[in-house]
Amino acid sequence: MNRREQLVARAREGFRMTFGADPTRFYAAPGRVNLIGEHVDYNAGLVLPCAIDRETVIALGSGDPSEKRPMIKSVALDMGSVEDQFLLGESIELAENNWQNHIRGVAHFLGQRGLGIKPARLAIAGDIPIGAGLSSSASLGVATALALSDHAGLPLAPPDLASIAQKAENDYVGCACGIMDQMASAAGEKDHALLLDCRTHEHMPIPISNKLSIVVIDSGIRRQLTDSAFNTRRAECDQAAAHYGMASLRSVTFEQLQRDRGDLGDTLYRRARHVVSEIARVEPTAVALVKGAVRDLSDLLRASHLSLRDDFEVSLPEMDRLVDIVHTAVSGEGGVRMTGAGFGGCAVAVVSHDAVGNVFDAVSQGYNSSAEFPATVSVFAPSDGASRLS
Repeated sequence: MNRREQLVARAREGFRMTFGADPTRFYAAPGRVNLIGEHVDYNAGLVLPCAIDRETVIALGSGDPSEKRPMIKSVALDMGSVEDQFLLGESIELAENNWQNHIRGVAHFLGQRGLGIKPARLAIAGDIPIGAGLSSSASLGVATALALSDHAGLPLAPPDLASIAQKAENDYVGCACGIMDQMASAAGEKDHALLLDCRTHEHMPIPISNKLSIVVIDSGIRRQLTDSAFNTRRAECDQAAAHYGMASLRSVTFEQLQRDRGDLGDTLYRRARHVVSEIARVEPTAVALVKGAVRDLSDLLRASHLSLRDDFEVSLPEMDRLVDIVHTAVSGEGGVRMTGAGFGGCAVAVVSHDAVGNVFDAVSQGYNSSAEFPATVSVFAPSDGASRLS
């Protein structure tokens, strides 16, 4: 069996073991890696993620016919087969764990849209590393939104799936994320990145040159976004935008950044400088992806990482060391930077096929030989977004 077939089989067996019946349908939504445009989605900027060939699979069956009240029951097979259940209605309470709140939040916001959510049972399995910055949470939210809306007979378009999953993560999970992760999971296309305008939600598939490979290096350092400085960074960006009299930092130009700084403190100025400069790097990176321009990618991704390290301060010394080692090893045959919210997680390298081996060697010999947490290297394929499998 291939990777997806194994996930489907695990979800099917988990459903049977938990609910004593067979599921009727299967749904999948991928994780994502952001190639550039970090911490700018909630600033209404441009981002360039791609969906990856790691995903969440949901096995779905109708609600238990013996239940007298409409209910959603679920089991998280990757969390020790922990179960959850809640009644459908106007008020869906928060639960103890984030994975439960993703499902509860999605059901709540689907209901708010007037969709007649039907009782259902869900078994959830995935192969996206949790806490690595590859959007396992967005994948779960989008897969749940697709499964429950399709089960209700009203499948939603990718932007609607993304919006519902984002609201669930914002309001039920407590992470003030933007729309990027969910849109990449919902609307990704095979062999393409997704150029997304987070202000308008307009998006365009960007073909990735067949000369390039996308290599993800998992640092092994885990973090929880809602326990990190993520929400603090968002608040700092909002304060900086207000200083410049703008709704978001997307509207601030390089000229305004310096000219109108006034009494803006150093920390907020550097946060704003990262966002403005990072947005400016997105479209040139898209062009470089299409052309396979590895030297341009080297410069652009390096500048992005340094900005995240120095201006936005979301990197860690271990991540900086990892990125520096890989940057030296690929030697102009592509670029590398931290990816995701930061404070651990992954780095992404976009390199020529010939340089992939250099990444593996650099990590195993140059980094892992003295690292507290050994890093792992994977080559990911840009993949399609969320879909019903059967």
